[in-house]
Amino acid sequence: MKSRKNKPSNVALKVEHISKSFRLPTEQASGIKQAFINRMRGIKGYTEQHVLKDISFEVEKGDFFGIVGRNGSGKSTLLKLISQIYTPDSGKITVNGSLVPFIELGVGFNPELTGRENVYLNGAMLGFSKEEIDEMYDEIVEFAELHDFMDQKLKNYSSGMQVRLAFSVAIKAQGDILVLDEVLAVGDEAFQRKCFAYFAELKRNNKTVILVTHSMDSIQQFCTRAMLIEGGSIKHIGKTSDIALRYQELFMNQEEKQVFKDQQASNDAISCRVEFSELKDKLNFNVYIKAKSDIEDTVITFGINQDSGEQVYRWISDDMLKKKISFKKDDEYKLNVSLQNIFPVGVFSVGVRLKNGDRTRNYAIFDNIRQFEISKRNNHGWDLLWKPVEKIGIERQ
Repeated sequence: MKSRKNKPSNVALKVEHISKSFRLPTEQASGIKQAFINRMRGIKGYTEQHVLKDISFEVEKGDFFGIVGRNGSGKSTLLKLISQIYTPDSGKITVNGSLVPFIELGVGFNPELTGRENVYLNGAMLGFSKEEIDEMYDEIVEFAELHDFMDQKLKNYSSGMQVRLAFSVAIKAQGDILVLDEVLAVGDEAFQRKCFAYFAELKRNNKTVILVTHSMDSIQQFCTRAMLIEGGSIKHIGKTSDIALRYQELFMNQEEKQVFKDQQASNDAISCRVEFSELKDKLNFNVYIKAKSDIEDTVITFGINQDSGEQVYRWISDDMLKKKISFKKDDEYKLNVSLQNIFPVGVFSVGVRLKNGDRTRNYAIFDNIRQFEISKRNNHGWDLLWKPVEKIGIERQ
């Protein structure tokens, strides 16, 4: 009788019933005598802060796994537990492979040394030899965009420059699992694009990545699955589109939540419909938007998601048109989007969102407002992420 071979595990990270608390001092004892008296009186001198409570989840190999939550929800503590910076009070974390955390960037940097010297110092701490750092030095400086500052002492760098340099060194480290904090998207717009291009490359190469962020656009652009944490507990794990909806609901009052759930076709302020047509290698979308009152300074987001919830295309009006859009009461506006058909076989959904200019208020969210299906494979392959738009425009009807 032949013995069965154990199948290799497809799980990259397994977190089982993790809990973590911290002791916060409330008063200090002035000496041993006072500490003894406090103890006899039952005065602890600290309060227990329960940061994480019975956290369990798995990340499979090749997953781009997002973790979201409001400030104070426990995200950073969870990252440090996964990265073995903290030890859990209870539970177990299993990592299958090498893990590279990008959350304590610049640890070991010496402010009295130059940028050049710190590259070699930080590289050595990551396990690189001097010869290896020699080879990658020019690429590191090019990515960090700090050519004119490498011979200055690090203490003269801004905090953003320091993080950029640390990030540029850190991305050279090779690991099976990468843990990324959104603090990496630092600097000006050009450097942020570099960071996000790096994320996209990781995704294309099927790297296992854990990304913590407040950006629902990043979650839907890069992640295959996501998890929402609130108050130290997991509230939901699933499709990125579902997580984005649930996360945004956390910031709404009860009346806004009701509108949020009911606005697949219209709400009290805006109505929307989407027409779709396919002609040879082109996909055409006409989005008709009508406001029920005057609305100034509007940003429109047009997105396409796979059936899994993963976002594969996004267009934002103020990025592309370089201007804000205003709506007049009862006038209908048409947004036309014409894309090259480079989609694989599958079912996709269209989402349209309207916000005010500084993105602090949602006017309308129409997720899954229109579905379409690609039934046969085209010859262009799968390379849709951030493909330039063939044609796009918005006009008053």
